[in-house]
Amino acid sequence: MPELPEVENIGRALKKHLVGKKIRNIEVFTPAMRTPLTPLLEADLMGARFLDVRRRGRYLTAELDRERCFLMHFGMSGVVRVEPVSVPKRKHEHLFIHLDDGNVFRFECTRRFSIFELHELSSGERFPAVLDKLGVEPLEKEFNAPFLHAEAARVKTCVKNFLMDNAVVVGIGNIYATETLFACGIDPRRRASTLTLPECKKIVKHSKEILACAIESGGTTISDFLNVDGSKGEFVSELKAYGRTGCPCFKCGTTIESVQLGGRTSAFCPHCQK
Repeated sequence: MPELPEVENIGRALKKHLVGKKIRNIEVFTPAMRTPLTPLLEADLMGARFLDVRRRGRYLTAELDRERCFLMHFGMSGVVRVEPVSVPKRKHEHLFIHLDDGNVFRFECTRRFSIFELHELSSGERFPAVLDKLGVEPLEKEFNAPFLHAEAARVKTCVKNFLMDNAVVVGIGNIYATETLFACGIDPRRRASTLTLPECKKIVKHSKEILACAIESGGTTISDFLNVDGSKGEFVSELKAYGRTGCPCFKCGTTIESVQLGGRTSAFCPHCQK
């Protein structure tokens, strides 16, 4: 599932392609993905202009004039492209938004677990109300050691699942939580409430560095993720723990182990991560 760096890269690319363009026509080939697509056909969107593209956690919004926006979530296999109308439709492309420059904004999702919805925007609001309960952005100043320490003290879950809780901090999924805890030398199984303030400082520092590096590398492609231009994320070559179960630790040579936490496989070094 695309995490913050992947969605950030999609958003940056879409912003270049969409802002300033008008909608000429909409085609829906599938009634629904995770939620219905057919309401888009009844929303009077012809002639609407794209004003901006923004990321919030793992969601993207494409703001339109008339105080509306498209809300996108890419599920496990969502891929978007902006291509000429002459490019043949792919089997799992469910939505075409024809633009006034002759290109088509296309949404593909093999597993149909993505979201593409139209939402109202309150005057002056950057995001729709449905995203109001999301936590802080990890690359913003609000994500800091005192904040993280205070939040951790309130919970009983393990530190890995705590970092993946979107009500606390958004966009850090399995890949980047695994990499952050490896960089910090913290066992993912530890109870979050045992984290010290210095440890929270390390988590904040390393998570920001890892996320920023992943963004610059175009994200991480493990299976389905593709950028808007069809390229794969190159950060996969930088992974130190995720996906390396059974391999030697880069730090000490101990075999990387894994454990199931919250239904997700968590790789860690039993020697380096305490």
